[in-house]
Amino acid sequence: MDTESTYSGYSYYSGRSRGSHRHGERSRDRHKSRSKDSRSEKSVTINTPPAEPLLGDSAVRGEQDDNWGETTTAITGTSEHSLSQEDIVRITKDLEDSVGLDCRRYFTRTLAIILGLLVFLTPLAFLVLPHILWPDKLQSCGTACEGLFISVAFKLLILLLAVWALFFRPARAGLPRVYVFRALLAVLVLLFVISYWLFYGVRILDSQDENYQGIVQYAVSLVDALLFIHYLAIVLLELRQLQPCYSVCVTRSTDGETRHYNLGQLSIQRAALAIIEHYYCDFPVHNPALLSASKSRAAKHLAGLKVYNVDGPGNNAAAGIAHSQSRAMIAAAARRRDTSHNELYYEEAEHERRVRKRRARLVVAVEEAFTHIKRMQEEEQKKAPGDVMDPREAAQAIFPSMARALQKYLRTTKQQHCHSMESIQQHLAFCITNNMTPKAFLESYLTPGPTVQYSRDFWRARQWTLISEASVTSGLKDGTIFLLKCVDFSLVVTSKKIPYIQMSEEYIDPKSHKFVLRLQSETSV
Repeated sequence: MDTESTYSGYSYYSGRSRGSHRHGERSRDRHKSRSKDSRSEKSVTINTPPAEPLLGDSAVRGEQDDNWGETTTAITGTSEHSLSQEDIVRITKDLEDSVGLDCRRYFTRTLAIILGLLVFLTPLAFLVLPHILWPDKLQSCGTACEGLFISVAFKLLILLLAVWALFFRPARAGLPRVYVFRALLAVLVLLFVISYWLFYGVRILDSQDENYQGIVQYAVSLVDALLFIHYLAIVLLELRQLQPCYSVCVTRSTDGETRHYNLGQLSIQRAALAIIEHYYCDFPVHNPALLSASKSRAAKHLAGLKVYNVDGPGNNAAAGIAHSQSRAMIAAAARRRDTSHNELYYEEAEHERRVRKRRARLVVAVEEAFTHIKRMQEEEQKKAPGDVMDPREAAQAIFPSMARALQKYLRTTKQQHCHSMESIQQHLAFCITNNMTPKAFLESYLTPGPTVQYSRDFWRARQWTLISEASVTSGLKDGTIFLLKCVDFSLVVTSKKIPYIQMSEEYIDPKSHKFVLRLQSETSV
């Protein structure tokens, strides 16, 4: 007797009238709950036109990608997406946050350009203003003064190139807080230039100094100080973080994939940025389809356990029966748990057997396709130059012979959402162009690669959220824990300080390795 029939034996029936009465109450309760749900859940259905889909052509692409191995018919049409009020509010908030980040980025860049122009125009203004305001009172500039002009020109050119190389690089990411060292350097430069202007205005402009060579030397001293500040910026922004000080452990929350990295003296937000950059290059691509097997297995185990309570919760006899039912369910679940490991073992063995079978078929199909390509290349060498097929046409010609085997393998390994038909054809054309082997072509599909090697839809527009108890501008410390949260998963980061290593030296006397081998000349008779 199965579990369902065992538990159904606890149901009690007290007549046709009682059942019909209870059936009427149950129908009225269902009608009330349905009307309440219809009033409480407010949703908006948006019909998007085919020309401008709401979420791109992801829905159409998904339907097409599932069938690209069997047919090449393009599927088009109008898709419907049901969005609740919470989804609309969340989308609006994301748009506002993105606009705020863009405004802050442009504002920071504008301030940097203004400060840079002030720095580079200040020495030139020091040299030009005396010629404009009191040209008749200035003393003649001698040979040493003219040599200082050349020094100022070359130093300004070197400073311009150095600032461009250090500060005007493409932004890698948008951080939640300001970079402390960069802000301190900007404030230092601003105060330095303002102090030079104040001294220039009090001692030179007000008194109309006639010693023009002294004014030029004053401008040269300003440029020299700016070069030293730039050297300080290199030390704080680039050299300080090179020496490893902390070992961070990065764990993906969904599948437990773990990597370890060594980082230097960085703030939490800068360390998070470095970890995300390493994640895209080192971690295998996140595949949510592989994580659904355990959930489906648990649901299948609990599918056979059903309890019927016809009398309702108000009856004392029914309450006792429910208590006995719960104990029976616990016992049945324990019996199932004793045999669940066998089911898991056979399921994994069957899955591995199916994967090996699909892989063997795929390898044979790809090798035959590449053999056909070599045969075509030998035939094309005999043709006229105008009749030669380009790699793109060759890839489209041999792709149908391997498409079905490749699609079945990708479906078995849950990778069908990572590779579209267009990307596979482009990769095939790339392998044909560079004369690569079938094994090189299959490596991208047999072994999951890092996230950055896949389509930009997996990583380009992904937004990360930094969650930390400490301030994100504070430096890493021993035991610091923070999270990098994404839509599908999160990265848990734990930092440990690299221990101090004490090394000692032990001297070994070279003479201690010498020994004497004495051989006896006499032999035994």
